[in-house]
Amino acid sequence: MFKHFRESIFVTIFGFIAAYFWAEHMLPGSGFKMLFVTFFLSILEITLSFDNAVINALILEKMTPKWQHRFLTWGILVAVFGMRFLFPVLIVSIFSKLSLIKTIHLAIEDVARYTHYLHIAHTPLVTFGGAFLMMVGLEYFFSENKNFWLKKFENLLLNLKLKHLDVLITMLFILIVQFFTPEFERLDIALSGIIGIFTFVCVRQICALLEKGQSKNIVNGTATGGFMMFLYLELIDASFSLDGVLGSFAISKDIIIITIGLAIGAMFVRSLTLLLVEKKTLQTYIYLSSGAHYAILTLSIIMFISTVYEIPEIITGSLGLIFVGSSFISSVIKNKKC
Repeated sequence: MFKHFRESIFVTIFGFIAAYFWAEHMLPGSGFKMLFVTFFLSILEITLSFDNAVINALILEKMTPKWQHRFLTWGILVAVFGMRFLFPVLIVSIFSKLSLIKTIHLAIEDVARYTHYLHIAHTPLVTFGGAFLMMVGLEYFFSENKNFWLKKFENLLLNLKLKHLDVLITMLFILIVQFFTPEFERLDIALSGIIGIFTFVCVRQICALLEKGQSKNIVNGTATGGFMMFLYLELIDASFSLDGVLGSFAISKDIIIITIGLAIGAMFVRSLTLLLVEKKTLQTYIYLSSGAHYAILTLSIIMFISTVYEIPEIITGSLGLIFVGSSFISSVIKNKKC
């Protein structure tokens, strides 16, 4: 098991050293305090993204070894530098109408102003993420699922034959949210939600075509494809990370400390994903996939709610762990009966 977490442990040690010296540089005497903040942020990221690891493993199993390796190498660079640092800076750059370089300087030197612009972007961001993740969760339950966990409910969902019901339900949530938000935000909510749905539909359809082609190639011994599934995984990771990135500013205003803490958490999530794939955990514990998708649906609803009411990250993370943990226990009980 150590080999799966070796890189994560190295990044943790390097991250703590970097966080300590950065904190001492910014405010002498604050090094150990920032170490605790960094540790807390990494735990927050792992807690919020534990179900993300299960979803990653579920999709990663369908990818070729080459693309699995790329996701676990290139993907971590996108996840850490792209989503945990560059993405929020880019969003603030758009809303503040400043250049990217000036925005990075703003994030370091004028934290209050940077946080203000990020707060303005909060509603469209979480609406996009909520819509995308809701489509991910609903698509799973409306498709063929051989391992029912909560049998009555999941069987009911599977028997609903209305076409594009997942889109209709997601659109309904977007509409409901608009009744509780100020009028000037409603257009942003509608556009962000529709873009989230559209992005999921486009990427998932292309992924489905690639999966079919890949299955034929695997039969012939020449597995190919994977870029769109790689992109799909990155989009899921991006949607998951929105909650952690935005919520982290309630814990620290230092973007460097935030990036280091979330990066450590993201590395452990990647290591956990690799462990789940290599140990074929999802095939052994058959209800984990359902539990993770329940957690995704819960997170998507919370993201919609957060457009009008702030929900503490501890609640979000706890609900995800409850669903994943309960499905794991149910799987263990099932395996003992067999």
